[in-house]
Amino acid sequence: MIELIPIEFNVAGIYMPPLLIAGVIGLFMAVLTARYMNRTRLSRHFFYPPLVFVALTVIYSFAVETLISAL
Repeated sequence: MIELIPIEFNVAGIYMPPLLIAGVIGLFMAVLTARYMNRTRLSRHFFYPPLVFVALTVIYSFAVETLISAL
């Protein structure tokens, strides 16, 4: 069985790699999570919140990339 993993996405005539799309979506999700954590004051429990933001971006990007490759 041959799996059809997307190699490129066509966005308005511009070809983009799946990792770039996953990174942008992961960054957007991390921004939303960071805003929520700042609004509810959960970020005060972390020693260095910007590092948590970077970690969330990486985790969300990896999760979105896994979902893209599963489709």
